[in-house]
Amino acid sequence: MARQLRAEQTRSTIITAAADLFDRHGYESTSLSDIVEHAQVTKGALYFHFAAKEDLAHAILELQSQTSRRLARDTDVRGHSSLESLMRLTFGLARQSVECPVLRAGLRLATGGVRVRPPLRHPFTEWLEIVTTRLVGAVKEGDLNPETDADAVAHSLVSFFVGTRVVGRSHEPLARQPRRVAEMWQILIRGLVPVTRRARYLSLAARLEREIIPC
Repeated sequence: MARQLRAEQTRSTIITAAADLFDRHGYESTSLSDIVEHAQVTKGALYFHFAAKEDLAHAILELQSQTSRRLARDTDVRGHSSLESLMRLTFGLARQSVECPVLRAGLRLATGGVRVRPPLRHPFTEWLEIVTTRLVGAVKEGDLNPETDADAVAHSLVSFFVGTRVVGRSHEPLARQPRRVAEMWQILIRGLVPVTRRARYLSLAARLEREIIPC
């Protein structure tokens, strides 16, 4: 049992080190030797868990997918409206992007052309489905204008969310991400939510942003 625990800890250390380097320097610019040095493990330890750099990237994308689906489930079981559930999900992902190098690396890998191996689906495909489902629910619940095109809005929302991180990577500190998510929601709420319900959701966006404490 102790040996298995040590192996799991070593694997986690390697993944975190690789994620940090992938996020800061990119997948192509990071070598396995860089990861070994950053993780402070032996090459044998790394190759015991991962045969190639691509396997590490796949493990990071798997963890990113698990995190996204867990956050989506967590918001669903709390009885929120569809729109509030979606807002909480995006702020949850923003929090994770501030606190967790694995999620940041997953996003960079997803935008960097790294191949996603089946049965794992591309992160953006998962996100589009999750967002579209909640937008359709929000229309039915009267929180979005009835003429809202859920597919188009989902594409715009995911592009907005991903784009703020891609642009922000070289232009502003990571801690700015929650502010950008709040700005995204201010624009969407004013454009899509009926006037009688806007104040509630604008207030929610401000509150969710305040709840994220940058590391």
